[in-house]
Amino acid sequence: MALADKRGQVGNGVCHSLRVTRVEGFRFSTDVTVRFAETDAQGVAHNANYLVWFEVARVAYLAEYAGGYSAIREQGFESFVLESHVRYVQPARFDDRLRIHTRVGEVRGARFRFDYEITRDGEVIASGSTSHACVDAKTLRPTRIPQNLADAIARAEASS
Repeated sequence: MALADKRGQVGNGVCHSLRVTRVEGFRFSTDVTVRFAETDAQGVAHNANYLVWFEVARVAYLAEYAGGYSAIREQGFESFVLESHVRYVQPARFDDRLRIHTRVGEVRGARFRFDYEITRDGEVIASGSTSHACVDAKTLRPTRIPQNLADAIARAEASS
């Protein structure tokens, strides 16, 4: 079923009864305001900005729970984005105040996945995920996620 706006309409104008307003399972969020430079002539945010906002939230999440991305790099690790996905529900517009909810949805070996939901005034306007690989900074070969990062993620996702 398609995600719909508060009028029950999705992008193609078809009416549905689903209204997405609740963000469950996310313990971390950060806020952004849509800048004029992120919009087109109609004041709608360009779709590529959603990935930038995901990154803003991901970096803030790591700063909050794992000492920041710099701390991970100082240990000799990098985190490469392997895949990204965005589902657009409603457009963001110039000067909208958005909240990006972020969590780590999966950790396995050298890989981990961040999940995101972007809300405006409590309603979900987009959701998505990014998949990452942890690599040795010198060799760029995949390596297990450092134990201290895995522990920090586990603590963050278990906190209330």
